[in-house]
Amino acid sequence: MEHGTSPPPGPPTPAPLAPQPNRVLAEPATVEACRADYVAGADVRQTLAAQEARHH
Repeated sequence: MEHGTSPPPGPPTPAPLAPQPNRVLAEPATVEACRADYVAGADVRQTLAAQEARHH
């Protein structure tokens, strides 16, 4: 290293993360919203049940 030169700068400091909007907190919990979530997750529950059945 030559005299009078400074070392290269380190990595930049990341900016603080801002909170992201949360759909769960933004929408009211209603029976209809819960029913829609349950219906929308039917394929996921079916896949999980099949995977669990293979492991037992």
